[in-house]
Amino acid sequence: MLRSLFSGISGLKAHQQMMDVVSNNIANVNTAGFKSSNIVFEDTLSQLMRAAGASTPTSGGLDPTQIGLGVKLAAVQQNFEQGSTQVTNKATDLEINGDGFFVLDDGGQQVYSRAGAFTLDNDGYLVSPDGMYVQGYAATNGVVSAYGQLSKLQLQAGQTIPGSATTTVAVGGNLDPEGTSTLNNTPTVFDEGGAAYAVPIQYVPNDPPDGSYTVNVLDPADNTQTLATGTVAFDAAGQFDPGASTNPMTFTVNGVQMTLDLTRLTGYAGLSSPTQKSVDGYSAGTLTEFQIGADGVVTGIFSNGHKQALGQVALATFNNVNGLEKQGNSVYRDTANSGLAQVGIPGAGGHGTITGGALEMSNVDLAAEFTNMIIAQRAFQANSKVITSADEMLQDLVNIKR
Repeated sequence: MLRSLFSGISGLKAHQQMMDVVSNNIANVNTAGFKSSNIVFEDTLSQLMRAAGASTPTSGGLDPTQIGLGVKLAAVQQNFEQGSTQVTNKATDLEINGDGFFVLDDGGQQVYSRAGAFTLDNDGYLVSPDGMYVQGYAATNGVVSAYGQLSKLQLQAGQTIPGSATTTVAVGGNLDPEGTSTLNNTPTVFDEGGAAYAVPIQYVPNDPPDGSYTVNVLDPADNTQTLATGTVAFDAAGQFDPGASTNPMTFTVNGVQMTLDLTRLTGYAGLSSPTQKSVDGYSAGTLTEFQIGADGVVTGIFSNGHKQALGQVALATFNNVNGLEKQGNSVYRDTANSGLAQVGIPGAGGHGTITGGALEMSNVDLAAEFTNMIIAQRAFQANSKVITSADEMLQDLVNIKR
């Protein structure tokens, strides 16, 4: 008789725990990166009333006779299915598409999270809402080494990059082979300190006209002084003729040697329109904004129009994600059963990709949770009824003496 009482009690306790799990899921329906949990039950020990017996020449075998002693909690497993996407258009918000966790530094302890609602602190470090530093790989002169040590990612407002000297100027457009007027264009070049210089380039039709032009590169400080002189010529089809042209031309501005590429010029009749095609080098610039790509690379956009990698967000994967232990604040820590963190870059080695300006929302299914709530409630009621019925039977037993 008492067995049924204790079985009913174990059922009450187990389904109360089920309700606890369901209520936690529902409470976190709007928690970014939250993963819902499912409860798993198993039966407890069974009391052996009769052992199994093998068959004999005169009788058949006997099955064991056992009475169960109730139910217990076996596991609370997490559902790591991808949550829906919420677009925020906030540059520091990140979503992981696929497997992986953000790596966070919590006071020297490495923890992991799927919640990507990050911000910048007063020093420009990318941090979680609780001040944990987002870990990644730093960039040196715009180059990220994914084999380096994990470090904090800093995106400091007002960050500057030095200028870069121009090495090559490419011009293009068309020069009318029958033209008679001197043409000009003025590309901007940069010295080693990033200072800008407008370099005049003259295209003078040769006399007598033969379809070719003399190209003069003038000193930006004194337009009457020539830094370099060459020739550009074209074949009968109006294409650049390398054999009759001076290419590349070399000139020096403020101690920096540069080359002028003429190969993109054409010589079609009727129109003259020399233009600047490309100039490398740039002036010093200040960080104005940044973007985080699918590969986790943080690209800074500077006031000089130059883009440069500032770092790369790291992701971690585990052999057994259900072995991770929740620490609160939407973070996990590794355990003996999760396996070691396999840290790498997004999009490689089984790691998911990253979407900037978006968050992964909770994967809680409210319809399923409400159904589980009904199941837990009805099971709790049924087990309480078992206890009531067992109590009535005990009462009847006591009343036999009366």
